[in-house]
Amino acid sequence: MNEINSTIPASLYDSINKSCKINFTDFNFSHTESAIVSVRNNPFKKVSVFDELQKVPWAKDAYYLNNRIEFIKDPLFHAGCYYVQEASSMFLEQAIQHHLDLTKQVKILDLCASPGGKSTLINSLISDDSLLVSNEVIKSRVAALSENLTKWGTCNHVVCNNDPSDFKQLPDYFDAIIVDAPCSGSGLFRKQNDVITNWTEQQVEHCSLRQKRILDDVISSLKPGGTLIYSTCSFSTEENEEIVKWLIDEHQLTGHPINQLKEWNIYETKTANGGFGYRFFPHLIKGEGFFISVLKKEIKENDTLTYKRKKENNSDKISDFEINTLKSFLNNNEELKVIKQKEFYFLLSNFIERELHILNQLNIRKKGTLLGSFKNKDFIPDHELALSNFLNRDLSSLELNLDAALQFLKKSDVKPHQQLLPKGFLKINFQGKTIGWAKNLGNRINNYLPKDWRILKDISTKENTNDFL
Repeated sequence: MNEINSTIPASLYDSINKSCKINFTDFNFSHTESAIVSVRNNPFKKVSVFDELQKVPWAKDAYYLNNRIEFIKDPLFHAGCYYVQEASSMFLEQAIQHHLDLTKQVKILDLCASPGGKSTLINSLISDDSLLVSNEVIKSRVAALSENLTKWGTCNHVVCNNDPSDFKQLPDYFDAIIVDAPCSGSGLFRKQNDVITNWTEQQVEHCSLRQKRILDDVISSLKPGGTLIYSTCSFSTEENEEIVKWLIDEHQLTGHPINQLKEWNIYETKTANGGFGYRFFPHLIKGEGFFISVLKKEIKENDTLTYKRKKENNSDKISDFEINTLKSFLNNNEELKVIKQKEFYFLLSNFIERELHILNQLNIRKKGTLLGSFKNKDFIPDHELALSNFLNRDLSSLELNLDAALQFLKKSDVKPHQQLLPKGFLKINFQGKTIGWAKNLGNRINNYLPKDWRILKDISTKENTNDFL
């Protein structure tokens, strides 16, 4: 059990009581128990390691772990085969599936995206020809977001580092906007014990005002008829139902319910003006505190659902030699486009390539998959390509056991293998999943794992049982 030194503030109980009637004895006791660890499989890199565990009921391919492991010691984690995500927040999947037609091409903005849990979930649901814009306003948090989307292996996304107000440059653009707003964090009391000691009513008030500013800034970029999904990890009514009520009153949005099963024990709330909220309490569900609401922007008679006329994107020309070399590293897919900008080559969905003249108004930090660059006539593949779902499966590879894979991920030298290996770049695999590149020079094998991706922590595989059960 976790030891929580401070009791839950009485004013927080009062705030919850404004919209919910729960058993506070059970609620308080749940905060003496340990937080539950859950993971969500990458549908593009299927593994069966979790199949025998209890499933998260509202999310496909998501599981509760009986024990927390050191994920850094699992090469499958580095390969992007799964994401460690809090179970309650995975309910976003239900909100998206109930309110978006995922058989169609959609444009989605994940406004407060780092470290990438919701973005990778969205990326698992949308089609290859859709667009995900993952934004993070705090510059230092962008790297983690980019890394997690790289691990997911798709190329229908861009990562940007923009203030919410910057999206006013894209009026009526997105079919859906996800705002997992910065909040006071009371829903994470038992995960982060310092949050409970620092929680104040003034902090809640500050967060509420900040949430309104963020929503004010971004609402104009939502299409008429588009969907806004608002969420927090707070229990406070001021950050949840009162924000939903404000969105309906101030921005003329309409509230929409999310169909859910009664046995999930998710607590539904309603605002006086037609809003719906869904609360996750740790004494009622297997997860942490969470709130989510779905709203839609009305279509008015004079609204148009088309955006400004598309222009050609100005990218550098690619020679036949370059394109043939690049294609040898990729699965054949006519829905994808290779572009060159300066010395770098990127793999994008055709749709993103056409949209780049619009998206370039943003401070883009990552787009699609970085394939690599040429040095003279030698192609140097990037680590993003190694983790891509579109990597040619027939490329030469070297399968490593657990010890050797972890040494590779520490950027140690790859020891020559007894099997006859072709010279050139090799996919380095663990249990059939690629974790990086190495280059066989004949007399040695060079490790091409980027320095920023290497494991820095001292690890001992003798202590690593990978026991999720």
